Amino acid sequence: MDYMKVYEEWLQSPDFDEETKAELLAIKGDEKEIEDRFYQELEFGTAGLRGVLGAGTNRMNKYTVGKATQGLANYILKEGTQDKGVVISYDSRRMSDEFSKQTALILNANGIKTYLFEKLRPVPELSFAVRELGCTAGIMITASHNPPKYNGYKVYWDDGSQIVPPRDKDIIGEVKAIERYSEIKTTTREDAEAKGLFNLVGTEMDEKYKDVLKKSIINPEVVKEEGKKLKVVYTPLHGTGNQIAEDLLHEIGLENVYVVPEQKDPDGEFPTVSYPNPEDKKAFKLALELAEKVDADVVLATDPDADRLGIYAKDKATGKYMDYTGNMSALLIAEYRISQMKAKGILPSDGMIITTIVSSNLTRAIAKEYGLECIEVLTGFKNIGAIMKKAEENKDKTYVFGFEESYGCLIGDYARDKDGIAAVMALCEAACYYQSQGKTLWDAMIEIYEKYGYYEETQVAIVKEGASGAQEIKDMMTKMRNTDVSQIGEYKVLEFKDIEKDIAKNMVTGETTSTGLPKSNVLYYELEGNNWCCIRPSGTEPKIKLYMGIKADTQEEASKKIEELKNAMVEIVEK
Repeated sequence: MDYMKVYEEWLQSPDFDEETKAELLAIKGDEKEIEDRFYQELEFGTAGLRGVLGAGTNRMNKYTVGKATQGLANYILKEGTQDKGVVISYDSRRMSDEFSKQTALILNANGIKTYLFEKLRPVPELSFAVRELGCTAGIMITASHNPPKYNGYKVYWDDGSQIVPPRDKDIIGEVKAIERYSEIKTTTREDAEAKGLFNLVGTEMDEKYKDVLKKSIINPEVVKEEGKKLKVVYTPLHGTGNQIAEDLLHEIGLENVYVVPEQKDPDGEFPTVSYPNPEDKKAFKLALELAEKVDADVVLATDPDADRLGIYAKDKATGKYMDYTGNMSALLIAEYRISQMKAKGILPSDGMIITTIVSSNLTRAIAKEYGLECIEVLTGFKNIGAIMKKAEENKDKTYVFGFEESYGCLIGDYARDKDGIAAVMALCEAACYYQSQGKTLWDAMIEIYEKYGYYEETQVAIVKEGASGAQEIKDMMTKMRNTDVSQIGEYKVLEFKDIEKDIAKNMVTGETTSTGLPKSNVLYYELEGNNWCCIRPSGTEPKIKLYMGIKADTQEEASKKIEELKNAMVEIVEK
């Protein structure tokens, strides 16, 4: 792609408005900036778009959003499902409101009915609404947990899950087939409303969503009793979470809920955090200060679109607030809910727990303990959703729980994406239950480790920005793909999986078999002693991600081993 030629085309073409041209004229002569904005088209990938806001083909703006929407509209029209409609939601980011309205009107101009949330709402409610309204698709304007300069565009299909093969490739093909931005259709809101195409979704959907969540509580009477005493600090990190979370917690019986005041209201500048991600310990600074002040038992944070949840819980023995990884919080919820379902005789005999290949091996141990099938899929909750859809169609398995290590889980089958709001509720229920037994959530976590073994996981992201960085990431993957790694740190490699090539190689016998997974640019190393490593490029950010996990007999040993394995893996990849 001749980036300078495309840059000049944007300056000259009547397809672009004067505001866009003025922004581009301001960077004239800055070849590095021009290259970054125009060296590629912002790729409409398997989940949609995500990128930095601004003018250019490699940016999130009304033209790239418009092209993606027109391509999706063309696909829906070919499918003949335009009358079922599309539901649209958005988060608190810059331009989210504008992009959501633009998206609705482009779809309307193509004769496709839309249901636009009247105000910002979280991802899980959008997934729920797709199913509740019987829509053909859903769109969420969000960049999830990315820094403020980003925004994005996620596409869901009629089951409430993000699009998966082969549909994703077909939609991408329609987007790529649009050669000029002038092909994007539009209309006015007045005309769309007159034709019954533009519709708003109000608080009635909130009530339906909350009702479904409340029905999933296993011990409501315990929550009502212990909720009088339990103290919870919550922060939505300037995002969508508190549109629902605070009311929900009060409605189930929690009387002492403290929302961080500085972070309560939606704000796309995210003024109190540099990175609005509950995986980042720095994001908890204000929440932990409030927790100390009110002597909270649990501290919870959701990301801007409220699909991820981070947690700290107070260890009464030391008085310290202990942080949980995404694996820890999800598996704490899983152990609580599954053990209680079994105790009450409501655990399905054909139950399944679904997770990803880069999540904790502790999942397998919990599944075995309760007689559940453990199904592992590729990274991305849409892959968990695909298994749920298949089971729903075949009526041969019952969904019990699903999660991925990136701080996201789903406690029921009412939606098909991570649900940070439900996770907030489920952790508060678990906290109430354990409190009734004289235990904290941290006590419960240690009991899980004592029962199954001390599993610990971590990950490292190697960031490589720009066109040269993208090539470096490709080169790293190629090198690792073509290198026989027989040992990582102190552990022998038992099996190497190249999922892109669908090859699983036994490193002891040399025998190769199929991975049994869809092709994806992922390399996986199964190590001796129930340990493992995995490498993949990020699908949404300019980085290569390294994942690893170990099992040990004590917490101290686990912490030591995971650090050693991490260092060994980084050394191999960067060598």
